[in-house]
Order: sequence, then C-alpha cells, then structure tokens
Amino acid sequence: QVQLVESGGGLVQAGGSLRLSCAASGSIFSIAAMGWYRQAPGKQRESVAIIGSRGSTNYADSVKGRFTISRDNAKSTVYLQMNSLKPEDTAVYYCYLTYTREYWGQGTQVTVSS
Repeated sequence: QVQLVESGGGLVQAGGSLRLSCAASGSIFSIAAMGWYRQAPGKQRESVAIIGSRGSTNYADSVKGRFTISRDNAKSTVYLQMNSLKPEDTAVYYCYLTYTREYWGQGTQVTVSS
C-alpha cells in the first residue's frame, strides 16, 4: 500500500517562494512517475508538473520557468519548488504517484496574496 503525505504549503506574498514536499511510503517509489496537480475553487483540476522514474520532467505552460519538480529516491520524496508565485497559483496542491494505478495525497493549501 502506498501512502503520500504532502507538506510545505502556506500563505505567501506574490513574488515569493514555497517548496512543497511529498513523502511516499512503499517500495515502488523509485520506479514510479510522480507529479503534482492543483485545484482552485470553482476551477478544473490542473496538472502542474510530472517527473518520470528516470528524471524526465514536464510542466504546465502556466508554471514553466517558475516551478521546478525534483525527486530524491533515497528519501522517497518528490519536491515542487515554486518561485515567483502569483495570486493565480492559489490552490490546493495534490501529489500523486502513478504505477499501474494512481495514488493521491491529501493535498496542501497554497495561498498567494497580492
């Protein structure tokens, strides 16, 4: 059974930075793809970033150049470094792991004030 626990959300002013972490339990982390989604009130869920098991990455156009996804297989943890944050980045951010099926974390709130 895989469990994902996110941390690092909070309140930040526009232009600031936050780093989200997602720690995974289980033995499949190193061979699984990991990613982050976000969902703002009244909006559809949006894929933010994904990192493959070998480190390849992909980003939503809205965050390219500002967000960086990375992983530490030794710690079974994936990170999302968010810089130059904008009010429109405000959302609940969810970590997920995908390997034959998807597993989801509980979400962490990110609020960017203008």
